Amino acid sequence: MNAQRHQSRSSELVGLAKVPARPSRVQLAPHGYLWIFPAFALCVGVIYYCVGYSVYISTLSWDGLSSYQQDVGLENYQKLFADPLFWSSLWHTVVFFVVVFTLQTLLGIVFAAILHSKVKLAVIYKVLIFLPVVIAPAIMAPVHRNVLSKDGALNSILSSLGLGDFTRSWLADTSTSLWAIIGVQIWSSAGVAFILFFAAMSQVDLETLEAARIDGAGNVRTLLYIVMPEVKGTVIALAVLNAMAALRLFDFPYLLTRGGPVYSSEFPGVFIYREYAAAHAGYSSAASVVLLVIALGASVLMTMRHRRSLRAEQGR
Repeated sequence: MNAQRHQSRSSELVGLAKVPARPSRVQLAPHGYLWIFPAFALCVGVIYYCVGYSVYISTLSWDGLSSYQQDVGLENYQKLFADPLFWSSLWHTVVFFVVVFTLQTLLGIVFAAILHSKVKLAVIYKVLIFLPVVIAPAIMAPVHRNVLSKDGALNSILSSLGLGDFTRSWLADTSTSLWAIIGVQIWSSAGVAFILFFAAMSQVDLETLEAARIDGAGNVRTLLYIVMPEVKGTVIALAVLNAMAALRLFDFPYLLTRGGPVYSSEFPGVFIYREYAAAHAGYSSAASVVLLVIALGASVLMTMRHRRSLRAEQGR
């Protein structure tokens, strides 16, 4: 009996000895670095280097071309914070973000909810909603200028409806130029919100929806109390995307109004470009650095808020 136990114990030890020892640390083969080098070079050699170089330029009085560079320290930042045009461009960014995000979210939810129901020719509607997203702003800007001009299609429609008193040159009026750009942006980007919400609604449990129907919940209640809590993460993701888009917005304001008239539709991107074109490289770099800090701060705050909401939901 003891011999059998000793033999089985010996076989177990032999079996364990055959199992190769698991390495305590995985080492990357030398040739593996070649695969990550392009991404590493892009991040460090291009992005971070450019950011650091912009910070350095922001401390100079330099036209961007000549060899003469004067170190002025934080003078560009002091001048920037006292510039009413810079603060006006930031205020336009805030208005742009609030209005575009709100209407984009509403349109995306409505379109996604409708096309999740039994609608004929749903594929065609999806293409029509998403089509403006893939059209380049440089192509659509001349069309929008014609539509929003004094003799454009929008004023013709208003006149035919008996609303001729509301006609105006929408892009050349200081009271409407910003709102015209906001309307163009909503038209061109609502398809992104639609795609995000359509994908999020596809993940909602069908059994939960059927149970709500059996309990007598209508379409509106089902949307508000069943679907909306499930797509809350999509709303936050869309808010982050819109905040970043608002801070770096350049194409439509520049192509439609060049920030005018009288800076009424100027955004930070147009402000930075205008200052650099005026041979104020140091001043425009200071504005770029401030804009980068604002963008990072906004993204961090939104991410932290999202994490807190997730922890609160998990703690219930």
